[in-house]
Amino acid sequence: MRPSNITEQLQRRPFKPFRIHLSDGSSYEVRHPEMALVTQATIAIAVDLANGDVPEDMVLCDPRHITKLVPVSRSKTKSPRSGKKKG
Repeated sequence: MRPSNITEQLQRRPFKPFRIHLSDGSSYEVRHPEMALVTQATIAIAVDLANGDVPEDMVLCDPRHITKLVPVSRSKTKSPRSGKKKG
């Protein structure tokens, strides 16, 4: 996926949370536009926000491995970090 596709989603107003799916089956939720940083070679996604406003970690994704962006509900209380492979 082109980095500009992710940037467009982050710049939408009003912002709509979305899930980034990767080719290895993992996925990560972006619930706020400041949770992701986009460069030409890497997408950095803040994860593990359950303990406060400051992320505990981040994952780095190659945009070539992003398979799709899927909208998520704002009311969802699940952790923004999935990273689980579907089997």
